Parts: sequence; structure tokens; C-alpha cells
Amino acid sequence: MRFKVDEIASVIEEEIRKYRTEVDLSEVGKVLEVGDGIARIYGLTGAMAGERLEFANGAQGQVFNLEEGSVGAVVLGDYLGIKEGDEVRRTGELLSVPVGPALIGRVVDPLGRPLDGKGDINTPYRRPLEFKAPGIAERQPVTEPLQTGIKAIDGMIPIGRGQRELIIGDRKTGKTAVAIDTIVNQRGNPPEEKVICVYVAIGLKESTVVGLVDKLREVGALDYTIVISASAADPAPLQYIAPYAGAAMAEYFMYQEGQATLCVYDDLSKQAQAYRQLSLLLRRPPGREAYPGDVFYLHSRLLERSVKMRDEYAVVPKDTPADSRDRALAVKHPEGLAAPAEVRPDGADGTYHRPHGKHKAEAFLASLPDKDKYKVHRFPDSGGSMTALPIIETLEGEVSAYIPTNVISITDGQIYLEPDLFFAGVRPAINVGISVSRVGGNAQRKAMKKVAGSLRLDLAAFRELEAFAQLGTELDTATQRQLDRGQRMVELLKQPQYQPYNVNEEVLSIFAGTRGFLDDVPVREVARFEGAMLKFFRDQHPEIVDEIDRTKDLGGDLPDRIGQAIRDFKSQYNKAAAPKGSEVAA
Repeated sequence: MRFKVDEIASVIEEEIRKYRTEVDLSEVGKVLEVGDGIARIYGLTGAMAGERLEFANGAQGQVFNLEEGSVGAVVLGDYLGIKEGDEVRRTGELLSVPVGPALIGRVVDPLGRPLDGKGDINTPYRRPLEFKAPGIAERQPVTEPLQTGIKAIDGMIPIGRGQRELIIGDRKTGKTAVAIDTIVNQRGNPPEEKVICVYVAIGLKESTVVGLVDKLREVGALDYTIVISASAADPAPLQYIAPYAGAAMAEYFMYQEGQATLCVYDDLSKQAQAYRQLSLLLRRPPGREAYPGDVFYLHSRLLERSVKMRDEYAVVPKDTPADSRDRALAVKHPEGLAAPAEVRPDGADGTYHRPHGKHKAEAFLASLPDKDKYKVHRFPDSGGSMTALPIIETLEGEVSAYIPTNVISITDGQIYLEPDLFFAGVRPAINVGISVSRVGGNAQRKAMKKVAGSLRLDLAAFRELEAFAQLGTELDTATQRQLDRGQRMVELLKQPQYQPYNVNEEVLSIFAGTRGFLDDVPVREVARFEGAMLKFFRDQHPEIVDEIDRTKDLGGDLPDRIGQAIRDFKSQYNKAAAPKGSEVAA
């Protein structure tokens, strides 16, 4: 066989021309010890706190402790496949998770790997697990309601978009049920009020998670929900990072799409226990209840990421597309930030912020000589929100324990579920005495505020009277009337699981109870009466329901018309019920 020297020479010349010197400079360390989800590594002198590491068996890790002679890391994967002396590489990047629309409807682990057997998740987007919460200037007040579909909550403990509302109570008192009902209730939202939901299951049994996913799929709620599962069988490091992964996945929709999101962390007690386990294994000094000293920061840096972002407006050319996010198109006021207050922009880029900024943008547009060529534009990636519903499990109702008091002080209110009420058949078992919403009142619809204004005080007074009446004392007429109404209101606020109410129907139900229309209905008949009454409104008075929905208020003669409609219904209900001996006075 003959070789052609010219051909060989040309190939060598081509290879020399293409040659590039690329040296792989990666810092490598050795595993000193490994066990129970943690590893101690020698040699990574330049490692950063929170940096992602790669182990020889393909498992990922995160730098947890920076010590003088070694690095403590948590192993996010199969730590049983790691041996002493194995190689560990730095990556120079923080731990991140895949995000984006491709995750909607999927069940994933805290690293974004699919668990539902539906194939790989292909998304070009990633976000860091930990992200700094927005500052005050980037936020705006909570003014939009997040309807849970639960009468007792929407009436007495309203939640707003961007709020953090703690659900707290002993085990098996319905905490998860409240959160899941809230997710299910977002199903009927119009497109402009769409809410992307993220459910994070921490330390739950896998069978429980499967049951919840099946139920969400059955009712159609999985179409807008991401489920993240770090089950009781998963290592502590995965349970520790799960809530942060959920927040990162929700943040994509909040920051990039300007959408409303809802994060349920079920539950943060298990995350704190996982964090305690990792800290003790890495020899961090234990504090109260053996938790490390920074366990407050564990939850505060998570929950501070829940926010209502500011709306941003600008005057732009009239042909600007409605979905444009380009702030460079904004027409700037000639005087910039020194302009008169009524037209002064809020940003140096010519943008106007928050609802009052829209009025200033409109005033600036009106002042332009060629105003017909421009319009006020709202940037669609602004105004997003993340609402958090963290769940905390108490022991024997002890809300003054370490973790419960920490999370109570971080959140904007709490819904306390009481075992005694739960076992007495009052479900949801909400104790209205110590449940509170500190910012949601501003977001509550005016119609609901008018009908439910005194509901909390009336129920709290009823509980006290009920305890007093059990002593067998004779009661005067006014007290007996208050007791009777209280019993009917408790019955009215009971609600089956997975059956959230439309907010307009909640208003009608609570209106009937607080205005005394149920006072002469037998207690055992209240639920049936309510169901028939709401059907009556849907079938015969849809204009009343539409007006409540449109105005979100009970103005003018609307309360009188609702009252007359209920009286008409009661007379029909009496005639239908009379043969059975359950007559109700109209």
C-alpha cells in the first residue's frame, strides 16, 4: 500500500491549524469521610458556600461548611455510592434547578428530575436555588385577593396575592386539605387572574403524595400545578432543599412572566428537622431543641421571597406590541426625575411604578403635543406575585414551641386548626380566636367585607357563650338567640373537602347567615338549605350573582334584592318541606 506524502502533509497542516490549547483547570478534592447524606472533603480550598460539587459516582453535592482544613458538604443523591478517597470536583456555580412552563403538570424531585414516568423535562431555563428577596422599592402593597374557596377563610382570614399565611395545627387536623382546596379553587380563574401553583411535599409518605397527585389530576388542577416531592424515604439533604426548589420554580413565572403564583410548603417542620440532622452530622453547635442557631434564617430567607412585585408602566409609541418588555422604548420626560410631581417618572429609564404610577403616566401622555402617536403601556413581566402557604405541625397544640413561634413571627398571619373542633365534626377546624390575617384585609372584596365584617367577633363570642351555657345556667332571650345563631353559623361554615365555593356564592351564604335568614332553620337542615338556596340564585336570579361578580361590592339596593330573593326562596322551601314536618317560617 502506497502513502501519498502530499495528502498526509495537508492533513497534518489542517490539524495544526485547528489546534487550540485548552487546559481543564478544575479544582479537585478527596473525600475524607462520608455518611448519612454528608461528606467531609479535603483539598477544595477555593470552594464557596452553597457551591455545587460533583462526586465521582455522578451525585451532586452542595458546600455546607467551610472549615480550616476541610469542606463539609451535603450529598444530593446516592451517598452510599461514595467512598473515602473518591474524587470531588468544584463546578464554580451555585446549585440551580430547571424552571419554566415545561414543568407544569409534572411531578419532580427537588433537583427537577421527573418522578412521574412521563419522560425527560426539556427546558432551556434554570434558576438558582437560593435567590435574594426583592427590596421594598421593587414591591407594592398586597391588594388582590387569593380566593381559597373556603368560606371561613375568605370571610374571616382573607389571603392576598403576595402574602405569607401560615397553616398550623396538630397532625391529622386538615392542614394539607386547606392548602389543596386552595389549589383546586384556582381552577375557575379567568386567564388574566391565572395562578400557577407549586406544591412542595417534604417528608410525606410517597403513597400520600401519589394520592394527592391523582386527586389534583382528577379535578383538573394538575394543569396549572407543579408537584415537588422529597418523601420520607429521601435523604435529609433533598428534604432540606425542596422548599427552595419550589420557590425557584415559582419565581420564573413571577419574574419572567409577571404571573401570580402560589407555593405550598408541606411542611416546614420536616425541613427544619432535616436541617437539624445535617447540622448535627457536620458538627455545627446545637442550640434550643438541638436546632442550629440559624434555623430562623432557614425559614425567613425562604418566606421573604414571597412578594407582590410592583406594576411598571411607560409612555411608548402606539405601534408597540402589547407583549413588549423593552424598557428602552419608554418616552422619557425632558426633565427626568426633576419633573413636576404629577408627571414625574419613578425610574431613570422613564418608567412609572405601582397603580398611582399609571395615573402619572396618563398625565404625562396628555401633556405631549403629539400624544396621538403614543400610549400608556404596562410591561407584562411586571406585577407578578408569589403567595406562600407554609404548613407547620405542632405537638399537642403547642404553638409556643421553637419552630412554630419562628414561623409565626415571619409570616403575615396564621390559620390555626384545632383538634377538638376537628373531632367534633367542624371541618375545616379553624379556631377563629387565634387565627389572623395581618395584610389580607386590604385585598378582601368589598362585598365580602360587608357581609363578614362582624363574623369573627360573633363566632368568638359564641364560643365563650357556649362554654358558659354548658354549666346549665338559665339564659335570657338575647343570649339564647345569640347561641342559636352561632350554632347555625358554625354549621354554615362547615365544608366538604375538594368542594371549594365560588366567591360570589360565599357572599350569598354568609349574607344569609349574618342577616338572620337562617335563625329559624333547624341546625341539621342548614347545609341542605344552603345548597338549595345557591341553586335557586343560579337558576332564577343569575343577574344578582353577575352583579356581585362585576361590581365586587354590595352597593345600592343590591342587599335588599338579595334579602327579597332569599325570602322568596324560603317560602318555596317551606312548601316543599312542609309534608316532611320540617317547616321553616318565612
